[in-house]
Amino acid sequence: MKRILYCKKDDLFTLKETCPTCGETTITTQPPKYSVDDKYASYRREAKRPARKEAGLL
Repeated sequence: MKRILYCKKDDLFTLKETCPTCGETTITTQPPKYSVDDKYASYRREAKRPARKEAGLL
C-alpha cells in the first residue's frame, strides 16, 4: 500500500519518493505507530521539556 508523502520545501503532497517539482526527498505524513513498550518515549519527553517550560506549560 502506497502512502501519501509530503515535500516541505514546496508544500506539496505526492506519492513519489522525490518531489516532482524540486527533486527533494519527501517525508511521510503519518505519525509513528504508538507502542506501550516505547523505549525512546522518555528521551522525547526530555527533549521537549525546555520548549514547554519556555511556553509556560510546566
